[in-house]
Amino acid sequence: MLRPHQSLAEMALPGAGDPDAVVIGAALVGSGEVVGSAAVTPEAVHEPLASVVPPGRQWRLRSMATREDLRSGGIGAAVMGALVDHVASRGGGVLWCHARTPAVAFYEREGFATCGEAFDEEAIGPHILMWRTVGAKEETK
Repeated sequence: MLRPHQSLAEMALPGAGDPDAVVIGAALVGSGEVVGSAAVTPEAVHEPLASVVPPGRQWRLRSMATREDLRSGGIGAAVMGALVDHVASRGGGVLWCHARTPAVAFYEREGFATCGEAFDEEAIGPHILMWRTVGAKEETK
């Protein structure tokens, strides 16, 4: 769905073996077809973001995608909400990503801010560095 031109091996994410890493998917009721997904792994930020973000744990959001004909229907927001909950349940911190430039408005609605100028990701296209903070989830008794 995200990169149909790549093999599964080519899409393997660094840090995917970390015990705090997670992939979240959204599937259609009935068929079980995956129509939205994203992953988050613990990963330190890089410049120019390193000099901007507050101290604390850092998480990288990757491979965010929603099936094209179902975009703007809340699937991406639901996946993002589950990822933010995951990060919060592990102490929170800074959530950052290389966002595709056409998706900047979506990330801004989700509380992300841009950092620096747009750049080209090889074989993927134009992106921009974005980030937000995530508070730690309070334990319930």
